[in-house]
Amino acid sequence: MRVGIIGAGGIARKMAKTINGMESTQLYAIASRSLEKAKAFAAEFAVEKAYGSYEEMVLDKNVDLVYVATPHSHHHQHCLLALEHGKHVLCEKAFTFNEAQAAEVLAFAKEKHLLVAEAIWTRYLPMRHMLDEVIASGIIGEVCSLTANLGYVINHVPRLADPELAGGALLDLGVYTINFMLMVLGNDYERFDSTVTMTDTGVDAQNSMTFIYPEGKMAILHTTQLASTDRRGMIFGTKGYIEVTNINNPEWIRVFDTEHVLLKEIKQPQQITGFEYQVEACRTAISADAIECPEMPHQEILRVMRIMDLIRSQWK
Repeated sequence: MRVGIIGAGGIARKMAKTINGMESTQLYAIASRSLEKAKAFAAEFAVEKAYGSYEEMVLDKNVDLVYVATPHSHHHQHCLLALEHGKHVLCEKAFTFNEAQAAEVLAFAKEKHLLVAEAIWTRYLPMRHMLDEVIASGIIGEVCSLTANLGYVINHVPRLADPELAGGALLDLGVYTINFMLMVLGNDYERFDSTVTMTDTGVDAQNSMTFIYPEGKMAILHTTQLASTDRRGMIFGTKGYIEVTNINNPEWIRVFDTEHVLLKEIKQPQQITGFEYQVEACRTAISADAIECPEMPHQEILRVMRIMDLIRSQWK
């Protein structure tokens, strides 16, 4: 499978390193608004083709999959561009700015019978399945509640401060806490409340969300672009609790009993960067003539976007 990348920023560099470490996939093309930047990227990562516009790259018949690595504000436009030219798409999270944009992209993919996947890598990682197995084993009893947080000092990054580029903590970081909650507690929450502090530029600097599930189960989520947090996910049950170190890319799963005695721990398997699992999922799905990946099906993409739309509606 030959991959072309739209956007030559930091996340694209991580993906380039990932693909160059894979045997089943080739990093074939890079496109930037600056040809000079694209050529420099191509030279660094041994990319065969460098393009000074996104339009040029999607015209290349050798590109099988387009990885969209531009700001959230442009995902909708660039996904549609790739699909229009017959390319399968792996789009960075957050998938689009809102649910309406996501629905349009997914409907177009269905019409063209092309794969579209969201690069929310935590859905594809082996640690996700390992966590499922630990919970299903009953070792912590019935799950009652969870907490999850993710924060970095990134408020100085221009795109994260700019509402025109869909900046803010929610779309960049909150998407991980929401996905963590959905993977553990499922989709049938009953209600939620959220609070926010805004920046001078009009995007969310910090936010918190509380979701209530049937039988009183609760999830408390927090994200911030002002401070580094411990990035932990905690799952509390009637017989003990689970600590997930770094919900962004789980490094350890540790299980404790009610007396805080360590019962079990699972270490992250060796990986290139962790991005390889979503790329391989796309390759597998394309080979099967599928238009979505089972790890993050289209309905889940829409669900997460809908939740974030509803959260932001509470802030007005």
